[in-house]
Amino acid sequence: IPYAWGYLRIYICGTIFVMVSIGLNSFITTQGFSMEGMGTILIGAVLNIILDPIFIFGFHMGVAGAALATIISQAVSAIWVLRFLRGRKTKLRIERKYLQLKKEYVLPVLALGVSPFVMQSTESLINISFNTSLYKYGGDIAVSSITILGSVMQMIFLPLSGLTQGAQPIISYNYGAKNDARVRKTFRLLLCCCIVFATSAWALVMAVPGMFVRVFNNSSQELYDMASWGMRFYIAGAFAMGAQMACQQTFLALGQAKASLFFACFRKLILMIPLIFILPLFFENKLMAVFLAEAVSDFLAGIAT
Repeated sequence: IPYAWGYLRIYICGTIFVMVSIGLNSFITTQGFSMEGMGTILIGAVLNIILDPIFIFGFHMGVAGAALATIISQAVSAIWVLRFLRGRKTKLRIERKYLQLKKEYVLPVLALGVSPFVMQSTESLINISFNTSLYKYGGDIAVSSITILGSVMQMIFLPLSGLTQGAQPIISYNYGAKNDARVRKTFRLLLCCCIVFATSAWALVMAVPGMFVRVFNNSSQELYDMASWGMRFYIAGAFAMGAQMACQQTFLALGQAKASLFFACFRKLILMIPLIFILPLFFENKLMAVFLAEAVSDFLAGIAT
């Protein structure tokens, strides 16, 4: 708790910079300025990497230094975004007269935004469910191991998220232009890329789980053994995430908010959270059953989506 509070009390003050840099960056990539959009991310990331050791070790600020480095980096990214969207190159220029809220624009945006909101916000419920069950059956080591497994899963999830977000403007533009052939071609390419990446990443992690665990733990042999053992059960259905994310994000690109929202809820709220508590009732090895909840949910959600 002291570490978490030490980080959060500073980071929360800079949330506005995170919202500006991430939120408005979409208006750069949507115009086709992919290099400038990538620049927003790279500026914040590189500056953060440089400032982290300076504040953490140089100024002996610990987690507070990490938080300060993050919000400074995000502030620079936010300035970069605002400067571009007020410059001459942009086609969508920020002007006071365009900042009026109109329900014919705001309501559809909120409807489409519900799906990714649910996807992000339910992560907290999943973490609570995993931690509760794993602590019951395996104690602190099991809880620590799920943190590592979740981090490895993010290494698969985030590139998939980047692929789908990159395809969304293309699908949406051609759907609006009634170019159905281009929409289908883009979706097929997106689906193929996502499946190939997810399957390749899944095969690599399944083959050498210990290599990925070592990235996050070099001190505890007990934690290494637990995480390496649990990885293959936890990640077993990750190959299906490629299909799920490609399809779900395409629903968003086509304006099908209800379908996207349903499948966002289906994987996490309908499948995963109940399975975390139900599967241990049917397996002698309770820890394995909890880890399997992720894999079963990923596979079923991928097929259904």
